[in-house]
Amino acid sequence: MPFLNALFRKLTHDLAIDLGTCNTLVYLKGKGIVLDEPSVVAMTRDVTGAQRVLAVGKEAKLMLGRAPEKIEVIRPLKDGVIANFEVTHEMLRHFIKKVYQRRMLVRPRIVVSIPVGVTPVEKKAILECGKSAGASEVYLIEEPMAAAIGAGLPITEPTGNMVVDIGGGTTEVAVISLSGIVYSNSVKVAGDKMDEAIVQYINRKYNFLIGLGTAEMIKINIGSACGGEDLGIIAVKGRDLLSGVPKILHIKAKEVREMISEEVNAIVQAVKNGLEQMPPELSADILDRGIVLSGGGALLRGLDVLLGEEMMVPITVAENPLLTVALGAGKALDNIAVLRDVLVS
Repeated sequence: MPFLNALFRKLTHDLAIDLGTCNTLVYLKGKGIVLDEPSVVAMTRDVTGAQRVLAVGKEAKLMLGRAPEKIEVIRPLKDGVIANFEVTHEMLRHFIKKVYQRRMLVRPRIVVSIPVGVTPVEKKAILECGKSAGASEVYLIEEPMAAAIGAGLPITEPTGNMVVDIGGGTTEVAVISLSGIVYSNSVKVAGDKMDEAIVQYINRKYNFLIGLGTAEMIKINIGSACGGEDLGIIAVKGRDLLSGVPKILHIKAKEVREMISEEVNAIVQAVKNGLEQMPPELSADILDRGIVLSGGGALLRGLDVLLGEEMMVPITVAENPLLTVALGAGKALDNIAVLRDVLVS
């Protein structure tokens, strides 16, 4: 048995998974990030009424808003945690099989990033989901800790490191020192809320209906947090609610800034609250070292400038903000000594 266990371990490649509301990223030990796909699953029913998986990831996302009644397109994660256990399980199984090219003998150890402040029930759901998806062992790491490691911050030193991870479902604010989180806060305002705000604004002001995918495209192309360069105008396809026919609407960048201003202000306030509540010694460290932004929301134009003006501290955007959490979880996995210190109990 010891020989078989050793042989089995050689066949196993451990994984780190950034299980995000919008996207799931997988880091394979020794290879880096090998998968980056939307956290979306399309389900259909057979003649007996039983559900089966039709598509996962990129293929499933293409079906959002386009699928017939018999196909249900599901985003199984909400606010960074599992909202639909069965569908998340199927999604994870699919991604693990894709990474290993369907070699089901492989049973990896996996590290999964989670938002700060998740409940014991939510933690248990993630652990069970990982096990049922084929993992031999499942470890958890908080997203801000993974982001700090991924950004290359000196988390083991007795100095304060402030990280703001802006994902799809949540914005995580944390101060890290001596391999632990000294202060943390999670607010359910991030990229998804901005998309919803764009949809509602255009619907209300122009009687024009667009989907969340179109809203995300608007945000990425001409969205910004504060004034600066003129990002111009974007042509948007949707349905005019008065006439009921498809039309094209032209939206200005200045309007988009107004559409998402409430969500941007909520993120600014969350960061401000963190600075107000941390110990004074750590405040001095943050004044010197600044704040690091990660996650897709960090790419919003002008957000770093706005935060810098409001907080009066240096703001740095991580080198690869979309990949920072996955890379950090992967680095922790590569260095088991670090992993032991930062694991969530």
